[in-house]
Amino acid sequence: MNGKEWSIQEIAKKAGTTSRTLRHYGELGLLVPSRIGSNGYRYYGQDALVRLQRILLLRELGLSLPVIGEVLEGERDPAAALRTHLHLLEQERARIARQIASVRTTLHKTEEGEELMAEEVFDGFEHTRYEEEVSRRWGRDAYEKSDRWWRSLSEEQKKGFQEEHEDIARDWGRAHAAGLPVDGEQAQDIARRHVAWLSHTQAATRSYVAALGQMYVDDPRFGANYDRHGAGTAEFVRDALKVYAQRHLSDG
Repeated sequence: MNGKEWSIQEIAKKAGTTSRTLRHYGELGLLVPSRIGSNGYRYYGQDALVRLQRILLLRELGLSLPVIGEVLEGERDPAAALRTHLHLLEQERARIARQIASVRTTLHKTEEGEELMAEEVFDGFEHTRYEEEVSRRWGRDAYEKSDRWWRSLSEEQKKGFQEEHEDIARDWGRAHAAGLPVDGEQAQDIARRHVAWLSHTQAATRSYVAALGQMYVDDPRFGANYDRHGAGTAEFVRDALKVYAQRHLSDG
């Protein structure tokens, strides 16, 4: 392919990521610019766009960057790979459609005072969806402890836990938009709340919090929770959590 090119800033904005992330991909050999201009700027053509789409899709599946590199290196037919991923996305769309239908049914029956059926209420909801990924990152014990804790909560408690995180995420966005320093009093107070929230499911060690903060930046699924409150918020969260972890946490 040839023709139109995009600058690193343009492609970062369109892809919902950052120039820093694209440069990092370049350093790892995952996404090489189509050319570098005399001004030192990086430009990306259509081939690079297709490759970046593939990288982002694989990130959403939870693959690490080294594994993505191996996958891309082994691909000889990008079209076949995209067809496979399209199938996975269509499966995910179907799952989300089931969730929407489930919530609509629950709402209707609740409003009408009708009897609910468990298979209708929970259709499309899969709490164990990230079981393998959590087990791989932090060990099987971490997943099982988290899963037992989550299942022990009432629906009201689960809702409260999720709302608490949303409040924290919103405050992260405000702090980032205000240009507050990551090591300042206000950002560090949000970091304290964030770590306390995390501690419900996992011991908040220095390495765990730092790794989780990095995951917010590397993994679009998690970064979206923060960047929807302002582009670059996930990186702000990562940096503030790292400062907090170094000041207050240990691995002992």
